Amino acid sequence: MEPAITKLLIVARSFVGRWFKLDGSGAEREREGSRFLTEIRAGITTWAAMAYIIAVNASILSDSGGTCVCTQSDMCVNDDVYLTCVEEVRQDLITTTAAVSALASCLMGLLANLPIGLAPGLGLNAYFTYSIVGFHGSGQITYQEALAAVFLEGWVFVILSLLGLRQWLARIMPQSLVLAVGAGIGLFIAFIGLSNGGLFVIGGDQTNFVGLGGCKAEDYVENLSGYCARGVLRLPTMWLGIFCGGILTLLLMLYRVKGAILIGIFLVSIISWPRPTSVTAFPHTPTGDAAFDYFKKVVTFRPLQRVGDVLDYHYGNGRVWYALVTFLYVDILDTTGTLYSMAKFAGLRDPVTLDFERSTVAYCVDAFSISMGALMGTSPVTAFIESATGISEGGRTGITAITTGLMFFVSVFFAPIFASIPPWATGSALVIVGCLMIRNVKEINWDYVGDAIPAFLTIIIIPLSYNIAYGIIAGLGSYIAINGTAWILMKISGGRIVPAHYEYSEEWVVPPGGLVPIWFQKLTGRYQDPHMDPPQELQSRQEHSIDMAESAHGDALRQKFEDEVSVRSSGQHH
Repeated sequence: MEPAITKLLIVARSFVGRWFKLDGSGAEREREGSRFLTEIRAGITTWAAMAYIIAVNASILSDSGGTCVCTQSDMCVNDDVYLTCVEEVRQDLITTTAAVSALASCLMGLLANLPIGLAPGLGLNAYFTYSIVGFHGSGQITYQEALAAVFLEGWVFVILSLLGLRQWLARIMPQSLVLAVGAGIGLFIAFIGLSNGGLFVIGGDQTNFVGLGGCKAEDYVENLSGYCARGVLRLPTMWLGIFCGGILTLLLMLYRVKGAILIGIFLVSIISWPRPTSVTAFPHTPTGDAAFDYFKKVVTFRPLQRVGDVLDYHYGNGRVWYALVTFLYVDILDTTGTLYSMAKFAGLRDPVTLDFERSTVAYCVDAFSISMGALMGTSPVTAFIESATGISEGGRTGITAITTGLMFFVSVFFAPIFASIPPWATGSALVIVGCLMIRNVKEINWDYVGDAIPAFLTIIIIPLSYNIAYGIIAGLGSYIAINGTAWILMKISGGRIVPAHYEYSEEWVVPPGGLVPIWFQKLTGRYQDPHMDPPQELQSRQEHSIDMAESAHGDALRQKFEDEVSVRSSGQHH
């Protein structure tokens, strides 16, 4: 046996290998193809694709003003004292984002054994900032009250997860919609990679909403960042990302070079860090100068001074409950859809139960992380769709998520370096992963309108609304409206009014296990493994299979005899 293979087996058969169910560990339901070094590489890849959230989340949440108090009618946009306070909030939030992402990802990997990274969610942070707290605190409730709503949301989610409600809601979804969510997420992250949050191939358009981008800042439409008035597709950083981060990465993937996506991300980043170039991430502007000054610090740690443990438990305010309920329904659909899609993409979804292993633990980890994030001053934590980059690199176990978490922990101290990975370095990676995820569409039932239309609406609404939850709502709503109406008409007419091609419709069934969570069934001794048939049912199935086999064999012999007679008769005739 070769030394390299021997070392892999030693790791696989250790306690660590058995806990994470590495391939060759001998553990029950071990993860086929999982290797320790592959998992580490996948975790670094996931982190590299997620690292942008450190700077982006801090930037968005700091727009709320945090704990800074504005007393002017112009929202303090020219108040230097207030703006200095906001900058301190932003720096605090860089530490917070990296720290809570490290905690959540490590817990997800260690306890749930899933290759999924967690961090404060995009979309939810924008809703928290601009719709709840408001720009510079001009919204419905204060920053501190909003954090209290998020904190309580996390504990409500813990209860729902322990009761099995979150898992049950996901499992009863029609299979075509589940597949559509994964495909829609693929389009979503590809669109993010192509927009001005990535390569900037696609930009805003005043007439058609979206159009070609890739222009320089001086060619923007006046007062509209990201809208090109002229000079499209001339941005050097866009072409750097396309060729070094995209084409080169794809060529490496064609020849099965391990870590291809990670190589592309770091190559583009390294090329972008020097200043005197046309593709620099630090242009000679006030913003670029500030970013470069921060980048030069390399190693620094900033303790939380303005956003740590500042919750205002003012639950008597009705608007706090409005924020809580809104966070609940958006987050439950967003996180549920992402977790199930990532589990399926990694091949970890059970085809019988339609669930994934340790789903209750995974949802409890997500819920706990939401509350811990609130204590550190950030909006709800969620599973990240960028986890698909690590999964595509071979990540199949929790070692991937733990590696991602450890990289985020290092980022707490090396935030100036890790926050300087430019968006065009990860843009092509997101497009490539989106391409890999869109293949779910081939398994959707396109033969029946009642399944096809809701699936299509889910796929198209997710990227166009920039929100996974809205896509799921559109799909479920249309599915219930279309198929519910058809079902009612069939019942009223006694089965005479039946939709065209109804025989091709996807059968909707309640998955095995019901609403009662598995942990409670085991505790009460009522759990029955859905993979194991009851003895009578198993015997019945075996007898039925034998009868079918004998019948098929008899039919085949009969057909063979008739063919031989036909051939002989034909020969005699001639």
